[in-house]
Amino acid sequence: MKSAAYQEALRHLAAGHERFVEETIRLTEIPAPFFQEEERGRAYLEMLREAGLEECEMDAEGNVMGLRRGLGNGQLVVVAAHLDTVFPPGTDLKVRREGTRLYAPGIGDDTRSLAMNLAFLRAMDAAGIRTKHDILFVGNVGEEGLGDLRGIRFLFTKGRYAGRIAAFISVEGPMGMGTIVSGATGSLRYRVTFRGPGGHSFMDFGIVSPSFALAEAMAGLSRMAVPKEPRTTFSASVIGGGTSVNSIPNEVWLEVDLRSDSAQELARIDNAFKAIVAKAVEGENAARSTAKGPVTVEWKKIGDRPAGAIDRESELVAHATAAARALGFSPKTVASSTDASIPISLGIPGIAVSAGAGAGAHTLDEWVDVEPKQTLHDMQLAFATLLQTAGMDAGG
Repeated sequence: MKSAAYQEALRHLAAGHERFVEETIRLTEIPAPFFQEEERGRAYLEMLREAGLEECEMDAEGNVMGLRRGLGNGQLVVVAAHLDTVFPPGTDLKVRREGTRLYAPGIGDDTRSLAMNLAFLRAMDAAGIRTKHDILFVGNVGEEGLGDLRGIRFLFTKGRYAGRIAAFISVEGPMGMGTIVSGATGSLRYRVTFRGPGGHSFMDFGIVSPSFALAEAMAGLSRMAVPKEPRTTFSASVIGGGTSVNSIPNEVWLEVDLRSDSAQELARIDNAFKAIVAKAVEGENAARSTAKGPVTVEWKKIGDRPAGAIDRESELVAHATAAARALGFSPKTVASSTDASIPISLGIPGIAVSAGAGAGAHTLDEWVDVEPKQTLHDMQLAFATLLQTAGMDAGG
């Protein structure tokens, strides 16, 4: 970071600040709900091409990427930011500027990071920085919600670079400067559908009801014991079904989120919840008449994110930790559910770091601060980590 080449890159980052802000705004205002990222992806792909990357493409899953070649005979380092947001079609994405703050849904998680990675690329080129390893710049799909990390999963398991990636850095939304995500919080998500014969609430009173089975399952989940360490959680998140207030429903459903920093603990609560549901169905069928048919249950997995961790003494974590300390941050390694979860689960070094200040992620009042000096300072956490990991030639 004290080298002449790095300092020259910082000068170019500072000089390109307004372009970085303009591109953040432009990308934010292009809708990108998960599973509907193509319009934003095509715009970002064109930006990657304009920035001079080689082998620019959109892969079969919708990820867009381009390659910056190293000095040769090196490995492949990926720096990524996700294209998708949690906001549905029709959300007002117009960016509002108040002082140095930009307000818009999705602007911090993770659109600013897309523009920031472009700024890194241009600064490296302008400063004549060469790296030992090739760097693949990626705008990936499917990080949020039911996207289930599908973009990075495809990149590592089926894409043209599968088996070649040596390290992965995800530049993420605001999560506290100095925070280094080196662990993967695993999650299992289900839609559990309870079905029964249904009937009139008065005339058919006494027959089994899938709604009672669902209620027992939710109550059982609420009492499920989980440890504080490793952190393990559960949520009965969304429920639905039924036809009218005076009908015994023939179908109701429940969506559940189970999470843990431990793969073993996640498997345990998964089995425990399945037993709770089975007991709830069995209990309802025993409690009321099945003359018109029993209550049955159907499981649909709607999310499966792996758990795991890389060695906190690994070279990649050491690079991020050193950069954080050099910038005056207090480094902290944590587990979370990010795109880095995929390489971590495959035994490949992967981390996520924050792009800078902001708040309100996943809300309509989301904002980021683009004050030039603080932005230049904060963006160096990802920039210095990337350059060190890619093997920057300190002489330029």
